[in-house]
Amino acid sequence: MSDVILESADGPVIPVHLLREADVEAALAEAGVMAQGLAKAQDFKGKAGQILIVPDATGQTERVLFGLGAARASGVRALAARLPAGAYRLAQRPQDISPDEAALAFALGSYRFDRYKKKPDDRPRLIAEGADVAAVKAMAHACALARDMVNTPANDMGPLQIETIAREIAEQYGAAITVVAGEGLLEANYPAVHAVGRAAGPGREPRMIEMSWGEDGRPLVAIIGKGVVFDTGGLDIKPAGAMRLMKKDMGGAAHALALARMVMAARLPVRLLVLTPAVENAIAGDAMRPGDVLDSRKGLTIEVGNTDAEGRLILADALTRAAELKPDLTIDLATLTGAARVALGPQLPPFFTDDETLAAQIAAAAEAAEDPLWRLPLWKPYAEALDSEVADLKNDADPWAQAGAVTAALFLQRFAPEGPWVHLDIFAWNPRGKPGVPAGGEVMAIRGLFRMLQDRFA
Repeated sequence: MSDVILESADGPVIPVHLLREADVEAALAEAGVMAQGLAKAQDFKGKAGQILIVPDATGQTERVLFGLGAARASGVRALAARLPAGAYRLAQRPQDISPDEAALAFALGSYRFDRYKKKPDDRPRLIAEGADVAAVKAMAHACALARDMVNTPANDMGPLQIETIAREIAEQYGAAITVVAGEGLLEANYPAVHAVGRAAGPGREPRMIEMSWGEDGRPLVAIIGKGVVFDTGGLDIKPAGAMRLMKKDMGGAAHALALARMVMAARLPVRLLVLTPAVENAIAGDAMRPGDVLDSRKGLTIEVGNTDAEGRLILADALTRAAELKPDLTIDLATLTGAARVALGPQLPPFFTDDETLAAQIAAAAEAAEDPLWRLPLWKPYAEALDSEVADLKNDADPWAQAGAVTAALFLQRFAPEGPWVHLDIFAWNPRGKPGVPAGGEVMAIRGLFRMLQDRFA
């Protein structure tokens, strides 16, 4: 996909005026009689998403007025979807929206998943005057990567493809990478990852992908992403409707790799450990069964109460691996539970942490980045619902606890490293499209997490 954010243009550039409702009268007075007549005819008042394209005497676009209403920078996402092809610059914007924020929102709103469609790239371009174009592009590219990975169907996004993307990122930024796959997972002591992914067909073997980057002596940040490339539910098979979007069950891995790419592109003064267990939860004769007891890297045994609660199993091994390296901060991202969607819906991912300082930093950074999150509690009394009669714990909580997102987080906490740790239960999907926010894969939480890392370590 070509860039939509440019430093300069060869041809004519059309000015765009981003307006609050209070700014419309002055903007129309400056634009002239024709603009005022068009505004009256189209009832343009600067409400969020309203656009007024003002022609010159020859019929060519002379300027564009775009209403933000009360929206912040995120309102610019809709602008990208409403403009015809051409080159534009921001001639006017509210003071509370920086050039970088406006440019990034424009880039996010320009996203298209066009891998399987043969059509010209006719998106508008923005000349980002006053913006740090390199930083905006790095952020936009990382977000587009995550969305592309989530949108790509499982036949083209298997464990090997996730490994390939990780290797490309490692090569680009000088990171070290190791991969353990197939039966090698047992020898390397990743038994839960192997158990979840062993039923997949040839060429789709499970693997643990480990990437490290950064200079010795700097704080170690572990980023872990759930990489279930397709989730049938296993022998506890999902119904067809629930399986339809399971290509997105590797959204945690996509987000982890994208966040790591942001950190490396910005050269934040940290060391990174990126762990991506990549598996397919398939159905075959050697698939794990309800009632099986699995080993884990930590040494805890896990009873499989439900084969459709597989994501927490592979994360258990990954979190244990992270703990061995004693990170200063651990972040895991996963499309883990439907219960999180029931609690907060598709647009608001929950996060879980017992570290009050970290929770406050995440909340503040998410608000500043317009990347919404909501904290849910690690409610300790529900931990009893994970007790098993035959193993150290089980992967499906007793029904009395009900709070499935909370009990999943409590399961992960049993394996998490000591010190600051946060778990994010993301959806990674827009079920309903609107201008600048197309239906399909969506990047969630990582822009806020990146800002938190900047604030915490830069």
